[in-house]
Amino acid sequence: MKIKLNALFQCVNGCSGRYPLNDIIYRCPQCDELLEVQHDMELLKQLGPVEWKALFKDRVGRHEWPYASSVWGKKEWVCPNLENKNVVSTLEGGTNLFWAERLGSQIGLDDLWIKQCGMAHTGSFKDLGMTVLVSMVKQMISEGKKIRAVACASTGDTSAALAAYCAVAGIPAIVFLPRDKVSLTQLIQPITHGVLTLSLDTDFDGCMKLVKEICEKNDIYLANSMNSLRIEGQKTISFEMVEQFNWEVPDFVIVPGGNLGNISAIGRGFEMLKELGLIKKYPRLVCAQAEQAAPLYRSFKTGFKKFEAVKAKQTLASAIQIGDPVSIKKAIKTLQTFDGIVEEATESELANAVGRANLTGLFCCPHTGVALAVLEKLVKQGEISKTDRVVVVSTANGLKFTDFLHKYHTDQLEGISSQFAYSPINLPADYEKIKETVLNNVDQRTI
Repeated sequence: MKIKLNALFQCVNGCSGRYPLNDIIYRCPQCDELLEVQHDMELLKQLGPVEWKALFKDRVGRHEWPYASSVWGKKEWVCPNLENKNVVSTLEGGTNLFWAERLGSQIGLDDLWIKQCGMAHTGSFKDLGMTVLVSMVKQMISEGKKIRAVACASTGDTSAALAAYCAVAGIPAIVFLPRDKVSLTQLIQPITHGVLTLSLDTDFDGCMKLVKEICEKNDIYLANSMNSLRIEGQKTISFEMVEQFNWEVPDFVIVPGGNLGNISAIGRGFEMLKELGLIKKYPRLVCAQAEQAAPLYRSFKTGFKKFEAVKAKQTLASAIQIGDPVSIKKAIKTLQTFDGIVEEATESELANAVGRANLTGLFCCPHTGVALAVLEKLVKQGEISKTDRVVVVSTANGLKFTDFLHKYHTDQLEGISSQFAYSPINLPADYEKIKETVLNNVDQRTI
């Protein structure tokens, strides 16, 4: 493209200030609300929908840096200010849109799809945002900005993404994790990248409070989703989704919600697509929360008239065990724009939703289980009809949560009856005993 594009930070409340993306700033100096990235839409409109579609299609599979990445293939819509030499990428994005035909038929849907964002370098959708943030940090450092390290609080996936991308860039990183509240895989990911890993005797909200204070006072850059650069990468989920549907919009998109950055990001993506003329309508957005950590659901039940943070209780969906979400205002605004719904799932519902889904060929994390359980509820309630096209955003790879899956299939989840559990059968290496067991059990395993 020959058009010189630009993007700036601005306040979500519409305050007058505008700030360059390479400024170290997270909140509006006038009202202390979160910022968002504002693109020059009039300049972007100099290319029409047909031209944008052709440009994006031409970049798919190319090895010209950095456009092979699904995020950076849409660089003009994400971070046009960034120099290509400073892009830090693992060729993120472009994840599978899985047609869940069998699962859909079981719960009463003809057109169910799972956007498998966990099929990523670090195993979660967090790569999409982290490539943008770490790339901008690299550029700021090259410009002489004093940044000693990049830090985040995490329930496991953000820390993994930050660790990997900083390792690629050669930038020091620090992660704050709530002790014994992340999976072993999530804990080992930053450790294996040599990142300073702090396991703290608190929950995510406590980690968040501490990391913000550390960053404010010590020349350390904050990488949590209150930093709007993350949102710019994550909004490409919407771009990918409609492109995979040949630029058609699904009827519903269901997203697990904890800190609520992703529901906001996906909304931003659809808004941009519509304003630039590539789509003509919005989907309805659904935010799915675990019952043990559902402050947005409680607010939704009041018509968003009030919001109160909660003390999140322990949930199997540990990555969304957040009682005081940073992006609450953005999320509410998004849901109001998209005629959104918020629903919750119990521990039993989310666990068995994973069990059912995995029997149809998926391999889900517990957070995806929350979204699938909410989907089942909305179908039963009549909110979602049999013929609606529905996309569930799967946020992480199930391989990160094998401890949860093992406990599910061995009936070790306290208070939960595993409805779809299967266990291996231990046998001697004896043909007759194996034959007998196979013949007695094979029909029972037909699903």
